[in-house]
Amino acid sequence: MSDGSYSIKVEVETLYVEEQSLPDQDHYVFAYTITIHNTGKVPARLLKRHWIITDANNKVQEVKGDGVVGEQPHLKPGEQYRYTSGTMLETPVGTMRGTYHMVADDGVEFDAEIPSFTLSMPRTLH
Repeated sequence: MSDGSYSIKVEVETLYVEEQSLPDQDHYVFAYTITIHNTGKVPARLLKRHWIITDANNKVQEVKGDGVVGEQPHLKPGEQYRYTSGTMLETPVGTMRGTYHMVADDGVEFDAEIPSFTLSMPRTLH
């Protein structure tokens, strides 16, 4: 696996969704756009996702499921897949991290790491 055949790079952009958030009720909505790049040598399909979402009170939500936004994208080497989803926190700042469980066309299964990223309401981080 260290020869680079199975390599997925994940990029994240986040957005605070003010019009859906209710700060008075501890309801903060965030959108995130993920770009998944197959930087390896073997085509692979995203089978499952596993998210760990932590708010500023250290409340942890785990989300597991098949695919992303109802799809199980298949990526050839050099291809990318982009989607937008969202989450809700009870605090104005939190983090998300996780893994995508992949299966390569040759049958090898592997996990693609989703690096930790911050969800933050504007003007809350100094």
